[in-house]
Parts: sequence; C-alpha cells; structure tokens
Amino acid sequence: MIVLLKLILAHLIGDFFLQSRSWIQEKEEKKARSLKIYLHVLIHGILILLLLWDWKYLFLAIILILAHFGIDLLKLYSQKKKTRPVWFITDQVLHLLSILILWTIWENPEISIREILQNTNLIIVATALLFLTLPAGILLATVLKKWSDKIPQDSNQSLENAGKYIGILERLFVFGFILTDHWEAVGFLIAAKSVFRFGDLKKSKERKLTEYILIGTLLSFGIAMVVGILSNYLMTV
Repeated sequence: MIVLLKLILAHLIGDFFLQSRSWIQEKEEKKARSLKIYLHVLIHGILILLLLWDWKYLFLAIILILAHFGIDLLKLYSQKKKTRPVWFITDQVLHLLSILILWTIWENPEISIREILQNTNLIIVATALLFLTLPAGILLATVLKKWSDKIPQDSNQSLENAGKYIGILERLFVFGFILTDHWEAVGFLIAAKSVFRFGDLKKSKERKLTEYILIGTLLSFGIAMVVGILSNYLMTV
C-alpha cells in the first residue's frame, strides 16, 4: 500500500506543484509540439523514482510516464473551451486509475474484488450516498413543486443549478457527520446556512421565498439525517 500512496503523492506533486500556468497554456496551444509536456512527464518519472528510491521500480516509472503522456495528449486534443472542466476531472480520474491498475499489476496485492463487493457496510454507504445526490434532489423538487411554482425566478440573481448542488453537498455533509457521530457539526452546518441565507431573505422581504427556503432546507437536512441514522442502524445489526 505504501507504494500506491507514494505513486499518488508523486502525481499530486508533479501535476499541481511542479507545473506552472505558463506550462499548461503552452501545452494547450502547441499540444504534442510543446517541449513542456515532455518535461512534465519526465518530472513525474523522476518523482516516482525519488519517492520509491529503488531502481527495481524503473520499468514501472517508465510505464507510468508513458500512460501519463497518453492521457495528457488525449485531454489536450479532445477538450474545448466549454468542456475544459469536464476534461480536467476526466484527466485526473484516468491518471489515478492508471496508477491503481499498474500498481495492482506490479505489486499483485491480495485484494479480492468479490469480497469488496460483498462487504455489507460498503454497499449500505454507497447506496445511501447515491440516494442523497440526485434521487433525493428529485424527491425534494417533486414535493416542493406546488410551492416553487409560486416563487418568482430571477435568473440574474442565481448561478445555474447552484441550488441543486448546494443541496447535494449539504446532504452529503450531514450524512458524513452522522456516520462519524458528530451531531454538533450538523447543528453548525444548519447555523452557517442560516447566516448566509439571512441577508438574502431580509433583502428580498418575500415571505413566500422565506417559507419555501425553510421548508426545503428542513426537508433536505431531515432526509440526510434519516438516511444517516438508518445506515448506522443497518451497519450495526
């Protein structure tokens, strides 16, 4: 496991600390013709060898930098201005997957995918997390629809889909706090959201909006709490 952690550390240092903005811009402009992309993968290889400090990993380092080079080229040639955030996330996921796969092949750890998939607690948590994202959001939107239709929508005052993502994040935070038995953090989160919302509600002087936000917030937190409590119970029976 220490080898895997060092490989991930090398990736983080190489991609986020030893790569300047000017390098990124040159790579995006010149792509494979940029010298910086070759220096970038070379730095990754050096970091891997320095952190592992063993020449027996030389071949692994070479394979990893070739994989890194291929993934970076895929991103550079595929991304557009509008899809840059998506390709950034895709790029990082592919890098981590390549590290995990090559580490698994190289080290041959005793990991049973079947045992992992049959882990009851893991399935409970995964199911809860998935439910608290889009399904819970759709459920809340359906319940609140008769009230949301009466609230004036001012697109100039809100980021696109911001409310949906705020709801998802707050439910995941609440779930995590309950799972780790930190109920005081749930109270802090509710208080923090109330403080941030107070200014908007006071400025709007719209009673319907105030009531709608209160109902939505309480339902969102309530769902996360119920799911958290239920998950804790199922993992202990």
